[in-house]
Amino acid sequence: MKKIALVLGSGGARGYAHIGAIEELAKHFEITAISGASMGALIGGLWAAGKLDEYKEWVLGLDAFDVMKLLDFSFDKRGLVGGDRVMRKLRQIMGDVKIEDLSINYTAVATDLKRNREVWFQEGDLLEAIRASIAIPSFFTPIEKEGMLLVDGGILNPLPVAPTMASPSDLTIAVSLLGEGEPPKVKIPNEVIQKESKLEVIANDMVEKARKIFEDKQDEYHLFDIIDMTIDSMQRTLSNYRIGGYPPDVLIEIPKSIAGTLDFHKAYEIIEIGRQKTQEVLKDLV
Repeated sequence: MKKIALVLGSGGARGYAHIGAIEELAKHFEITAISGASMGALIGGLWAAGKLDEYKEWVLGLDAFDVMKLLDFSFDKRGLVGGDRVMRKLRQIMGDVKIEDLSINYTAVATDLKRNREVWFQEGDLLEAIRASIAIPSFFTPIEKEGMLLVDGGILNPLPVAPTMASPSDLTIAVSLLGEGEPPKVKIPNEVIQKESKLEVIANDMVEKARKIFEDKQDEYHLFDIIDMTIDSMQRTLSNYRIGGYPPDVLIEIPKSIAGTLDFHKAYEIIEIGRQKTQEVLKDLV
């Protein structure tokens, strides 16, 4: 099997597409290095630690009550959710893992707001690196570490190809969550539809709480819509620049329209869309 360096882009809930992409790529390639930002760092870290299957089973099994138990709303004005409960669950799944002990080269990319620079985590506690990389502004509270204020790695580098350049591989394959066009159709089982409709109620309720916390008026576009749209627009522009400087050999583009940044209740269809888009690219590659 050819060896590949895998780059997993940021995009909030759209990052579930990385699960389907990895499952397809692993059938044809040996993944020897992973670099990821935000959800790309999380999914890539789970794969590197050998825990992606367990994580996928967990997120697909979540019901409305499970989600309510995971939400620890923060009174910190810097973010809506503290994330401690989610991190505890991830710790149960992953255990205590050091990045340097992984069997493949791994990099989680975060953004230091104080110095306006990328931070590459290539050693130390894996879950701490992931927590810094997934701190979506306004949603998760940022992480303060060694004088840095760390948030989502996708703020400065939504598709971090550069960290994989020194890794020996036959190909560099990048999965972007900022593609254009309409997503493919996915047949969703009835039980999944029913579960997701209940989860969507919780998601909407969370936005209402956010409005109150941030004293946001219920206009056509609320605070989180504007932040989401701003980040997406910025990331699309940055991604084009980054790819120009460090072009991957193969680019798999997941349509941005599959979900919003916070649509974590749509795991099933997002995973399957990631699988389908990867299969389309692999037809011409393997």
